[in-house]
Amino acid sequence: MNFRVSAKERRNSVKCNICPRNCSADRGSGVGFCGVGNEYVVARAAPHFWEEPCISGKRGSGAIFFCGCNLKCVFCQNYDSPYLFYPMTRPHGASRSGLLTLSAGRQVSEEQLMRIFDSLVEQGVNNINLVTPTHYAPMLAKTLEKYRSPVPIVYNSSGYESVETLKMLDGLVDIYLPDIKYFDPAPAKKYSGAEDYFNCASKAVLEMQRQVGTLTLGEDGVAKRGLIIRHLVMPGNVSQAIKVFTWVSENLPPDTYISLMRQYVPYGKAKEMPPIDRRLTSREYAIAKQRILALGFENCYFQGKDAAEEIFIPDFGLQGVDL
Repeated sequence: MNFRVSAKERRNSVKCNICPRNCSADRGSGVGFCGVGNEYVVARAAPHFWEEPCISGKRGSGAIFFCGCNLKCVFCQNYDSPYLFYPMTRPHGASRSGLLTLSAGRQVSEEQLMRIFDSLVEQGVNNINLVTPTHYAPMLAKTLEKYRSPVPIVYNSSGYESVETLKMLDGLVDIYLPDIKYFDPAPAKKYSGAEDYFNCASKAVLEMQRQVGTLTLGEDGVAKRGLIIRHLVMPGNVSQAIKVFTWVSENLPPDTYISLMRQYVPYGKAKEMPPIDRRLTSREYAIAKQRILALGFENCYFQGKDAAEEIFIPDFGLQGVDL
């Protein structure tokens, strides 16, 4: 018998290598390392007021929280969330057992996602903020080609990206908001399961800078286009912040916007992993801040001690998803 395979079936069976994991999973019939298949899955879509001031402004950022992730951070605030992840008991495709995958997010079509975009714009948000979008990047590129947003598109990423995948987004993303979580391979492997993290993230950030340049603000102080680099200072790991921003100072313009985050709260496995089983001390953050200011950055965001509170973690209860 002669079985013919449709174009859709061929497209859905492509092995996934869109991120540095290169897991080669068949996301048409299962899930990748990230825990998702080939459909959008969203946990929340609502105005968000706790980003950097130039992102949230007074009207909020239209944050769309996607399910799944290509990192495995032991301290993730969503580690125990029933709306985003649950522990896998067996591997899927080329994924490894014990990783996290999505649970109760809502699967949405491209048309539904664009309706979510429209709903957020109608609510008056400053931008459309795509949170943890990496594993959907090729899909998002196609969607954003169709959807001409009246507000900036923000790509809010862990930084663990493939340059080739980012190139698909050239001209479609207005603001890149990546983390650079680590400089050294050892903590990257220990805490996020990604020994090659900095090698990938540093190249990704340079590509982001090439695409959108240094951040520009409107008269209202809200970001219009450009790059903001984030780093979460972790207890016992102040050296990572200093090394990360030393690299940034040597490879990007001095007017690059940076955000030194103090909001670390131990979640998941981190509660049992000294020294990250505690909150950051004021002294640790002060040392990081002092050393980074000495590097000559012109545009810095800093956080107060009250940023490390659970109240700032959104309720992932499918708000704004069912449209």
